[in-house]
Amino acid sequence: MSLFGDGLDAAVQKAFTRPAPKSAGAQMRYLVTQLKGTKAVAQLLRISQRTVERYVKGQIKKPRPDLAARMEREVKKRWQPQIRAKARQKAATTGGIVIDTRARIGYTAPIGSTDDARIRHLTVALPPQYAARLFDAQQAGAGDQQLQQIAAEGLKEMYFQDGGRRAGSLEEVRFTDIERVEFDL
Repeated sequence: MSLFGDGLDAAVQKAFTRPAPKSAGAQMRYLVTQLKGTKAVAQLLRISQRTVERYVKGQIKKPRPDLAARMEREVKKRWQPQIRAKARQKAATTGGIVIDTRARIGYTAPIGSTDDARIRHLTVALPPQYAARLFDAQQAGAGDQQLQQIAAEGLKEMYFQDGGRRAGSLEEVRFTDIERVEFDL
């Protein structure tokens, strides 16, 4: 489970104009149309092709909890791709992204400053270039560590350095022990 990746996906999903299918049959029918066949859906969900056909026909209505979670995740991953792309594009070009986190945050600075890491709750609006970097890294398959590093750079610039108006000698921001992180477009 990816804390930053899931947070970015949840932020984009807030832009959806229609809710994703909820029932197992509707989710399965959507996946069959998206993947153009029951065989591909069966391989994706690691179930038999006959089971997929039964869901499509409505013969099975209630999936096992693990299968229900996989179906929901795969549907949301493919739901409204154009709306998803527009939301990412808007955040990456004009809107930026807001990060709301509670984590241990500290920094490396010249001797004589109070750089001890401590638990902070921050809500910071990051400019569009950081939103673009986050989404590009996510699309390229970056892990949580890389996404966390990009977010730390954004916090350094916007929170600690206030866009270049202070703390110019700040070297590195440590962003660890993350209790929660949420994004909003």
